Formats: sequence, C-alpha cells, structure tokens
Amino acid sequence: MTSPMASWVQELSFSHLHIPITIDRMIPVMPAGPVPCVPGSCLYLSNLDDMIGARVFTPTMYFYRSKDLGSDGEPVVKILCDALARVLVPYYPLSGRLREVENGKLEVFFGRERGALVVEAHSDMALTELGDLAVPNPAWEPLIYRFPNEEPYKVLDMPLVIAQVTHFGCGGFSLGLRLCHCICDGLGAMQFLGAWAATAKTGTLVTNPEPCWDREFFHPRNPPIIKYPHPEFMRIEEGSSLTISLWKSKPVQKCYRVSRQFQAQLKSLAQPDDMLGCSTFDAMAAHVWRSWVKALDVKPLDYRLRLTFSVNVRPKLKNPPLKEGFYGNVVCVACGMSPVYELIKGRLSDTARLVREARLSISEEYVRSTIDFVEVDRPRRLEFGGKLTVTQWTRFSLYESADFGWGRPAYAGPIDLTPTPQVCVFLPEEGAESSGAMVVCICLPESATDKFTEFFCLKDFI
Repeated sequence: MTSPMASWVQELSFSHLHIPITIDRMIPVMPAGPVPCVPGSCLYLSNLDDMIGARVFTPTMYFYRSKDLGSDGEPVVKILCDALARVLVPYYPLSGRLREVENGKLEVFFGRERGALVVEAHSDMALTELGDLAVPNPAWEPLIYRFPNEEPYKVLDMPLVIAQVTHFGCGGFSLGLRLCHCICDGLGAMQFLGAWAATAKTGTLVTNPEPCWDREFFHPRNPPIIKYPHPEFMRIEEGSSLTISLWKSKPVQKCYRVSRQFQAQLKSLAQPDDMLGCSTFDAMAAHVWRSWVKALDVKPLDYRLRLTFSVNVRPKLKNPPLKEGFYGNVVCVACGMSPVYELIKGRLSDTARLVREARLSISEEYVRSTIDFVEVDRPRRLEFGGKLTVTQWTRFSLYESADFGWGRPAYAGPIDLTPTPQVCVFLPEEGAESSGAMVVCICLPESATDKFTEFFCLKDFI
C-alpha cells in the first residue's frame, strides 16, 4: 500500500532540450582601483582551501525574467561588469590565478594574466521554452562558459571568476557563474555574490561584512599532530558493484521536491533510541543513503560504504575565533561508514545515528588534525570508492544574495550533477522560507531510477 507520506514528495521532471547560443564577446574585468598585490606577488592558501575536493569550479545558474529588468536602459552586462570591477578591489585575490609550488601545494599568484572573465552571449529562445525553472536541468550547460577543450578539474592558470550572461529572445537573461572552490566555500561564495549584487543594485561599492583573507589562520602545526584516522581521505579500492554500476552507463539526474511535512515526519521516525535526537539533515541524509544503496543493489553485503558531507566549522572555532568576513574554506569532511547489509536491513534510526555521530565528531581539534593530515599526506586524486557525498545548500542565501537590482532570480543553484554521479545535493526552493520545502537531486543509472523513487517516496522506514 502506498504510504500517505508519498504525497509529500513530488518527483520533478525537466525538459530535454537543446539551447543554441552565440557568444558575442569576451570581457576581461580588472579591479577598478589599486589592490595590495603587485605583479609577481602571491598569497598563501590554507590546506582547507587546497584539499583535493576543493580543486574545482562550482557552477551555479541564475535566471532573471524580462518583467523585472525595468526600462532605465543601462545594459545588464555593463552594470554587472562595473560592479564586478568595484568588488574585485576588496576581493582582489579573485583577480589572481592559481599555481602549484613545492609538494603540489597551491597558491594565488599575480602575474601577467589577471582579472575575472565575463562572457556575453545570446539565444533566440525565450525563457519559457526552457521548461520548469525550479528544477536544475543538465541541458542548461551551454549557459555556463567553459573554455574550448578545457580539461575536467582544471583550476591552474584559470580566471577564478568566470561569468556568462546570456540574453534570451524574450528580454530575460541568465547568469552562469563559475567560482573556484579553492578561494571560497559555499558561505564565502554567498558573501562575494551578495557584495557583487548589492554593488550592482546601488551603483556604489557595498561590502558587508568587509572581506578578510587571513588564510594563515589555518597554518599547519610544526610538527604536525594528526589525532584522528581521517576515513574521509582513505584510499579504498572499490570492492563492490557500486562504482561500476554508476559509471558503466551515463547516469541520469533525478530531482524531488520534499515538503516540510515529510521532513518533519522523517525526522520523527529517524530519532535514535539514545534520546540525543537527530537533525533534519541527519534524517534526510540517512534516508537518501539507504534508498540509494537499495536501489543500486550493492554487493557484496559485507562491503563497508562511506557517506561523506561537509560541516561548516566556523561556530566551532573558539580559540581564537575567525574574523567576520573570512570567505575561505572553513569546512571539514565528516564521514559515516556502514556495511551494505546494515543499510539495507537495519533501521533508519541506526543510520541516522551514524550520520549524527559523524557530524558531531567534527571539532576544533578535528579541523587542526585535518590541516596537518593534508600537510603530511596531500591527497592527489579524488576517491570515489564505495562513497556517496551529500552536499547541503539549503542554508545558503542563494536567492537573496543574487538580487542585482532586478529582483530575486527565478532559479538559483547548480544544473548538472552527472559529471560526479556519487553526489546528492539538498537545495533550497524559491519561496521555501514560507513552505520549508527543499529539492533533493541525485544521480542514478536509468535502470535504478524507479527503484530509488519507490524507496525514497514510499518511505520504507522499518
């Protein structure tokens, strides 16, 4: 029998379409005034900035409808470029480039190639032809600029801010943004985006809070003190069917709108017996992990799988605390581990306890141990063995931060998880402040999508 809770989860569909675009011009954007770094100088990046998982560009998409643009006549691209040039003065590290130094460590370098990049493009399509703008769609990929023949995970010698403005035939436009994760984590990216948007909106530089670089705050200890085993970095040879089944055929992206009622009921059902309670994130992550493993029919049953997720450690840093306005990476990777059979046969509350324990294990000392671990044994490649990574974007002010003067975007968020299919993202929904809904996006082989939907939506909570 269908659970009465099934109606609280709605599977979302997106249009399979082709978006023809024409690139009109490439606009290098330099800081509008003097900055502290002279040509030839460099800036230190912490080991939290330089973890292998941060060596990526995070692409995000923002759509603005024509009715919100007004009629004052100043071109959108000019407003965005002028504001970006102003913001790059206090956020001057984003005008540099990354380079490798000894032992593969990265630093920000100020050489001949400098500045951000804005790409202006147009499409004859209308925004209404793009389908439901509430659902991230891999077909939007042409709206985010990538260099011809750009290698995956390339961050060296690249502009650290790459923005594509695409004008649509209806008068609306999109902003496709790529920010280098080595420079800022999610909260730092929201701080930068908010400053850029507020500056565009007012026509004068707005930075609140004032940006703070201060990456030496996370300098490794001498000698390094590694107090924890750090399973999040463990090199695990794939001994299960998981990775093969995910990568052998092109995975598809599935998205679900999850109501506040479902989240509350799930949290209630996931409470561990120890009465310490669990968070909504613990419950949702546990439920997604179990549903995913069941749908993929992972074998062998005694193989130990990992669930990893980032924890914001700003509130945990007390001695001393971080300065307000710090926009670098202040996240540690938490890791829960479980044999396949316990995920399949065990209770939701048992898995939720694992997630909670992993989350609560991230302390100030764990942060310092992570920094020292990376200093001693710098991971060289991303490890996918037996792993699902959950990324929580629901606490990011995506919509509020992206009001450049044309109102909140119709959509703000990522577009395509399939290049890294062992990732699940929890997204805020526009207007979710009132409804409390979130959008859950995950990748699966086509053959497993129906099973996942059944497990996820029909709530196998036993």
